[in-house]
Amino acid sequence: VQLQASGGGQVQAGGSLRLSCVARGTIYGINAMGWYREAPGKERVLVAKITSDGRTTYGMPGRFTISRDNARYTVYLQMNDLKPEDTAVYYCNADHFDRERWENIWGRGTQVTVSS
Repeated sequence: VQLQASGGGQVQAGGSLRLSCVARGTIYGINAMGWYREAPGKERVLVAKITSDGRTTYGMPGRFTISRDNARYTVYLQMNDLKPEDTAVYYCNADHFDRERWENIWGRGTQVTVSS
């Protein structure tokens, strides 16, 4: 199973972006899906995650909203009122069941750049 993220890009401060991440492959089960971000010179941190039954956890509440479409194995991150400090590579993450065990998998990341 692979996670494919899209929707990143360059935007001016105050703008919005919507990231999408879809799980592709032979999927036996997916539980939590989420987004992390890694800014230059900083560690990767949680932005938000959501379980298959819709429970959410935010690492940076207020301007971001996470949602998912279980039928499409897709998770979204709506980012509003973006600020230059939101500039980072955003990584999709998921807990996937591969018939024998649960594993945590990462997508390649999508760059978000916010200019002032």
